[in-house]
Amino acid sequence: MSEKKRALITGITGQDGSYLAEFLLSKGYEVYGIVRRSSTEPFERIAHIQDRLHLIQADLTDQVSVIEAVEESNPHEIYNLAAQSFVPTSWKQPILTGDVTALGVTRVLEAIRVVNPSIRFYQASSSEMFGKACETPQRETTPFHPRSPYGVAKVYGHMITVNYRESYGIFACSGILFNHESPRRGLEFVTRKISYGVAGIVHGLQNELLLGNLDAKRDWGFAGDYVEAMWLMLQQDEPDDYVIASEETHSVRDFCEIAFSYVGLDWEKYVKSDPRFYRPAEVNLLLGDCSKAKSKLGWRKKHTFEQLVHMMVDADLKFVERQMKLQKEI
Repeated sequence: MSEKKRALITGITGQDGSYLAEFLLSKGYEVYGIVRRSSTEPFERIAHIQDRLHLIQADLTDQVSVIEAVEESNPHEIYNLAAQSFVPTSWKQPILTGDVTALGVTRVLEAIRVVNPSIRFYQASSSEMFGKACETPQRETTPFHPRSPYGVAKVYGHMITVNYRESYGIFACSGILFNHESPRRGLEFVTRKISYGVAGIVHGLQNELLLGNLDAKRDWGFAGDYVEAMWLMLQQDEPDDYVIASEETHSVRDFCEIAFSYVGLDWEKYVKSDPRFYRPAEVNLLLGDCSKAKSKLGWRKKHTFEQLVHMMVDADLKFVERQMKLQKEI
């Protein structure tokens, strides 16, 4: 009988971490997750599977704790999904963003180098690295021009992953994931802000929705589809980097139109553009070309953009209903 595979996930309590943990459990893995010590327990995304997970306290800003987490879990694979991932916050907290999103990658790679260089490593790179892209669509060979401290930190994380692969022979891959959303997205992200706003308007809790640049275009997919690509990268014979994308681009305006029309409302009556939510340096258009992932990994998205929007609106309608019910009971 073969040994059960073990995986360690940083950022396991986040959107991607929760979907990846579910996916790996379905593949028969023993799943470990790194969580930061906190007086509160933000485990709602993994609550339904928490009894099947091994959670280890560590912090990507603390090298010793990362090494100890790798020693304790003794994994075959590590998925580094932890980051300060909200782009607007990266202008307000650039040092923290660099320490976690950039240097945190180095600390995990160093732990692999010190503890067991045969561990396979996945780095969550980002389409934000392309920023002011010099070509459309963007592919693995497109030069990076990040337009936020977050994007800059992700470029460092991406390149240090390449460096450890070339310097130490570590099986290290980066997935350059374009925007991927779900009902588990944080409320501060524009897609969730829209789906939650629609639910609030339907239930009479608000009468308008304030957003930033409605013309910004993104390549949006479903996070649950994208975690399979992460796993596939670590099952290959050779490590490499891959763009993962839906290969379609839609504006924030498009997202609003589909979300509001799904519940029979005209989005233009409720949505207002507020300059407070504009970025200091905007990324106007992102569109990925994932031909390489399709041909080498055999990966395909399973959900359309419209299905994603409808899924998020449905989930938030139920979420707001539950919130209202709880408030009545108090």
